[in-house]
Amino acid sequence: MPLVPFEEITHLFAEFQHAAFRLETRRGYTTDREGERYKAFMRGIDPPPVPDNPWNTNVREKAAQGAHFSRVRIVDDPPTDGQRFLMATAASNVAAGEDIRVLSRFVAESVGLPDYDFWLFDSHTLVRMHIDDTDTTVGVEVTEDPAAVLAACRARDTAWPLATPSAAVWAQVRSSV
Repeated sequence: MPLVPFEEITHLFAEFQHAAFRLETRRGYTTDREGERYKAFMRGIDPPPVPDNPWNTNVREKAAQGAHFSRVRIVDDPPTDGQRFLMATAASNVAAGEDIRVLSRFVAESVGLPDYDFWLFDSHTLVRMHIDDTDTTVGVEVTEDPAAVLAACRARDTAWPLATPSAAVWAQVRSSV
C-alpha cells in the first residue's frame, strides 16, 4: 500500500460520521518537540489551554453532530518527556469533547496491541501512521481492507477498557515529579 502525505487525509477528521479513534504508541513526536508550548513545558511552564485551535473547534463541532473522538496513549513507566507533555496538554482536547485515556506500555505489550500509531474512522477506514526513528510522520497508509480494519477494531476494543482517563494519570505523574 503506497504512503500518502498526512495532509491528504485531514478531510477524514471532518467527514467521519460516528467515531474517530487513535492509538498512540510513540514515546514522543517531533512536531511536539519543535513547538513553543513543548519548549516552555520543558522549562517548567504548564502549557496554557488552547480551546479555539482548529483541532478543538472540530472536536466540538463533531460532538455537536453526535460524533466523538477518542484515543488511547501508550506510556512508559516512568513516562518520557514527550508523554508527559501529551498528558499535560490533554485537558484542552478533553474540554472540547475528546476522550483521551492512558495505558501502560507493559499492559499494551502483554495484550498484544500494535506497536504503531493509527486512526480508525467509523470502524471502516484505517489510517496507519508511518513514523521514522526521529518521531517524524513520513506518510500514512489508508485502507478499508476488512482484515486490517478488523485488527484495528480489536486493538481499540482491547485497549479501551484497560486504559485510564488521562487526567487521573497526569495527576499521579505530576505528584511524583
